[in-house]
Amino acid sequence: MDQPWNSFIEGDNLDVLPRLGEPVDLVYIDPPYNTGNDFAYNDDFRHGDARRTRHAAWVAMMRPRLEAAHAAMADTGAIFVSIDDNEVAHLRLLLDEVFGEDNFLAQVVVNLNPKGRQLGGGFATSHEYLLVYAKDARRTHLDATTTETVDERDFPLTEADGRRYRHLPLRNTNKKFNPTTARTLHFTVWGNAETGEVRTAEFEGATEISPVFGDGRPAVWRWSRPLMEQRPDDLVCRIVRSKAGPRIDVFQKDWLHRDGGRRKKLRTIWLAEEVGSTDTAVAELKAIVGHVFESPKPTGLVRRVLRTMPDDVLVLDFFAGSGTTGHAVALQNAEDGGTRRCISINSAEPTREGSNARNAGLLTVADITRARLRRVAETLGGGLAELG
Repeated sequence: MDQPWNSFIEGDNLDVLPRLGEPVDLVYIDPPYNTGNDFAYNDDFRHGDARRTRHAAWVAMMRPRLEAAHAAMADTGAIFVSIDDNEVAHLRLLLDEVFGEDNFLAQVVVNLNPKGRQLGGGFATSHEYLLVYAKDARRTHLDATTTETVDERDFPLTEADGRRYRHLPLRNTNKKFNPTTARTLHFTVWGNAETGEVRTAEFEGATEISPVFGDGRPAVWRWSRPLMEQRPDDLVCRIVRSKAGPRIDVFQKDWLHRDGGRRKKLRTIWLAEEVGSTDTAVAELKAIVGHVFESPKPTGLVRRVLRTMPDDVLVLDFFAGSGTTGHAVALQNAEDGGTRRCISINSAEPTREGSNARNAGLLTVADITRARLRRVAETLGGGLAELG
């Protein structure tokens, strides 16, 4: 192994970020939510009693840190920020300013508390958010697709060799694409509805087929003529019924397994059953170092974030908390053979007197991060470089 999977730097992230030395590909942070709750760390940026002043103080804390992160990122990089309702509106505006509105990619709803928060009035909140921005949306390496959400039941047909597939209309069903707007995609092909064979040139027993909408108006194909000629075995024709009566139409055989694995776009709602919950995160942390942090993130959440990027990225978490990001990097590398590296930064802010962390001998929040990453290196391998 050339470099350790995990590195830990103790210090103020605002001081550390400008000194990282190499561009960062992926940033994940779970900053203080400014809830006013008494956790193991400071989560109250209230100055006086004015709510507006408290939000302004939180934004003033976050702005230079996000600007420093932006400067530290590679042009192909992306950032994911966890947040809840308390500051999501302010964070969205702040990220628009720092990263640019055009580089906004998603606001994901994460179902971290399926039972809902029963304390307090109002609704039983069961979600948080994940705001996603690119350094440059035109160049980012982020791929928001996954193999996880592909459902085999969506592919009901089976080829003789056992491969599963479904039929997709080869006609473009979007009426914005028509013979006027996409002239080169309007042409006739030939097909035999008995055998299913489709070709771009006439053959014996074939019927000429033009792309039309359901109402009979001229349409266009989704594939060009050269692509049809390259993949004739992925095409089939059959008789369909329409308002104008039966006609022959052409379909694409859309295979379940293709090109190394089918992928599907990630939805913007992530369920606890997919990425874990606060309860599973607490159990993960308890199993490795004890119940020393009240609101850790589940490694499953961060691992899904990691899978949106190549498997050799440099990851940064400058609000490292309990060390979930470094733990997730090690788990993902161990699973898929990746060479991701993670830099975790946390301050020496004292843990709260009487907290589980303090009672466990962890005197600062940096001690919490360090303890977890040490155990991760011991149990999963990958090493740990302690740089500050």
